Amino acid sequence: MGRAVTVATCALNQWALDFEGNLERIVRSIAIARSKGARYRLGPELEIWPVLHRNVRYNCRVIFLNKKILLIRPKIALANAGNYRELRWFTPWSKARHVEEYFLPRIIQEVTGQETVPFGDAVLATKDTCLGAEMCEELWTPNSPHIDMGLDGVEIFTNSSGSHHVLRKAHTRVDLVNSATAKNGGIYIFANQKGCDGDRLYYDGCAMISMNGETVAQGSQFSLDDVEVLVATLDLEDVRSYRAEISSRNLAASKANPYPRVKVNFALSCPDDVAVPTCMPIQWRYHSPEEEISLGPACWLWDYLRRSKQAGFLLPLSGGIDSSATACIVYSMCRQVCLAVKNGNADVLADARRIVHDETYIPEDPREFCKRVFTTCYMASENSSQDTCNRAKLLAEQIGSYHINLNIDVAVKAVVGIFSMVTGRTPRFSVYGGSSRESLALQNVQARIRMVLAYLFAQLTLWARGLPGGLLVLGSANVDESLRGYLTKYDCSSADINPIGGISKTDLKNFIQYCIENFQLTALRSIMSAPPTAELEPLVDGQVAQTDEADMGMTYAELSIYGKLRKIGKAGPYSMFCKLINMWKEICTPREVASKVKHFFRMYSVNRHKMTTLTPSYHAENYSPDDNRFDLRPFLYNTTWSWQFRCIDKQVSKLEKKEGISPGEDVD
Repeated sequence: MGRAVTVATCALNQWALDFEGNLERIVRSIAIARSKGARYRLGPELEIWPVLHRNVRYNCRVIFLNKKILLIRPKIALANAGNYRELRWFTPWSKARHVEEYFLPRIIQEVTGQETVPFGDAVLATKDTCLGAEMCEELWTPNSPHIDMGLDGVEIFTNSSGSHHVLRKAHTRVDLVNSATAKNGGIYIFANQKGCDGDRLYYDGCAMISMNGETVAQGSQFSLDDVEVLVATLDLEDVRSYRAEISSRNLAASKANPYPRVKVNFALSCPDDVAVPTCMPIQWRYHSPEEEISLGPACWLWDYLRRSKQAGFLLPLSGGIDSSATACIVYSMCRQVCLAVKNGNADVLADARRIVHDETYIPEDPREFCKRVFTTCYMASENSSQDTCNRAKLLAEQIGSYHINLNIDVAVKAVVGIFSMVTGRTPRFSVYGGSSRESLALQNVQARIRMVLAYLFAQLTLWARGLPGGLLVLGSANVDESLRGYLTKYDCSSADINPIGGISKTDLKNFIQYCIENFQLTALRSIMSAPPTAELEPLVDGQVAQTDEADMGMTYAELSIYGKLRKIGKAGPYSMFCKLINMWKEICTPREVASKVKHFFRMYSVNRHKMTTLTPSYHAENYSPDDNRFDLRPFLYNTTWSWQFRCIDKQVSKLEKKEGISPGEDVD
C-alpha cells in the first residue's frame, strides 16, 4: 500500500570547529539509521555549516538525497535572548514561502554534479508524502512554521535543534513537540545536540518522534554516547484519518496559502508494507530534578575533562553542602563512565585510558576510577572546626577520591605579617575588637590563599605522586550565593569550571538527599544537618559561630525568590516589593517586606562586579546572574536606589495608614 514510513532522528555530541570529529559522528549516525531500515534521517542544528547566500550568512538546513542537494532551508526565527545571540552571526530569512536559486561553490559542485539548488522557505513533496522543516527556535515561537505547513498538507515535520538543558525544562520541550501535532495532526521528528559544545551549556539530547500529539519514540536525555539514533515506523494513514476528523482544521486548510514544493523522485514507504509493524504511543519518562543534577553536570564534566586533555579534577572540599554536592557530581560522573564502559562504549573506554595514561585500564569500580581522576583537599585554618574536617574526610573515603589535608595558617600569617610590617598596624577580627573592615579583610585573605593553594596543588599534585598531567580546579559557589555576591572575589569560587554554579541551594540540598538514598553516601547525613558556614571567623569555645544565612541577612529560600523575580519576572525594587507583599502577607508585614527587598538590592548591586569574574558554570537555572552572556547587566550601580526606595516607603505608609497603623520612620 505504501503507507508505513521508517524515519530516524539522532542526538550527536558535536563540538565547535571539530570538523573531523563532527563529520565522523554524522557519518556514523547515517550508517546506524540505514542499518535500522530508516529511509529518512534527521540531525541536530548546525551539523552542516552556515551558508552564505548573496553575501548574507544564514543558519541553514541542507537536505540531500544520494549526493544530490534537494533544498537549502534557511532559519526564519533566530534565538536572540538568554544564552543565545544568533543575530550576531546570522540573518533570519524573511521571505515567507519564497525560493531562490543558490549557486553552489565549485568544491560542492564537484561532489553533487549540480550547479544550482533551491534556497528558501519550501517543503519537499515525495512520491508518498510531504515533509517540512523547522529549526530549533521556530518550534518555540507563537506562530511556528509547522502550523501553516500542516494546513498546507505537510504530513512530516522535522526539527533540527540545539536546545540546552535547564532544570525542569524537558516537560516544556516535550509538550511543545506533542502539541505541534495535537491540533493539526502529523508526524513530528525532533533531533538535538548533546553534550558540552565548549561553553557553559549542556545540550541534553531528548531526541523524539511524535505523531498526532503523542510520543512514539524517546531518546535519552543524559548519556555519554556521542551518537544516539532513534528509529520509528509510522503509518501515514493514521495522520490522514486523524486530520479528516478535525473539521476546524480542514476549513482552515482549504484557505491555506501554499508553500513552494520541491518534487523528489523518492518514497519513504515501500509498496508491500501491509505486514510492517508500526510504533505505538509511549509515556515519556521524565527525570526528577535531583536526577537531572546527578546526570547533566556529570556528563558536562566528562566532556570538559576529555576534551581539555587534563588528567582529572581538584576540588577544595570544605565539608559543607556546596563542595560536597560538587564532589557527588564528580562521583556520579565516575559512575556514568563505568556504566558506559560496561555497556560497550569504546569511545568512553578510549578516553578513560588516555586520561589515566594506561592503555590497558578498564574502569569498572566508580570509587577506584574516582581515586585516579579526582583529588579533594581540605584546607584548614585556626577558624576551622574538627567537625567539617571529619565530614570532608569521610565523604572522600566513601566516594574514593585522593584526599589531602593541609593547614593554611602559616601562609595567612605570612601575608598579614607583610601588611603589618609595611603599615605598622595589625588588623583584628571583630570578636577581638576589630572593625568590620578589618574582619572582612582577614576573612578574604584566608579565602584567597585557598584559591592560590588550590591551583598550586592542581598543577603539582600528580607530579608529586609520580604521575603525569595536571588537574582542573572545580569551583562550588551556588547560583544563590553568586546572585547575592556572598563570596570573596578570587577565592575558591574562582576555578576553571563550576558544575553547581547554576543550581540553587534548595535544589542542592534535595540532591544531597538523593545521593544519600541512591549512592549510599552516609557521610552526607551530617553534612545535611549542619548549618552552612564559611568558617572564616574565629571559633567560640571550639564551635562555629558564623553561619551563611546570618552573614547574608536573608535565607537561601528567600534568595531563590528574589532571583526569579529579578531575572524571570523583570522586577526592580518597587515591583518586587509589590509582588512580595502579597506572596508573603501571611508571614511578613509590608514594612518587613520593604526591609528585606531593600537589603537584597543593596547587596546585589554592591556585589554585582563579582559576576564579571565568575567561574564558567553549568547553566541550570533561568535566574542565573552569569554576566558572560546570559544576564547582561551593569556592574556599577547606584546602590542607594533612592527613587525606587522612596516609592517603597510611600507605599508602606499608605498601607499602614489603611490598616490603622501609626506611620513609622522610613524603612532602612
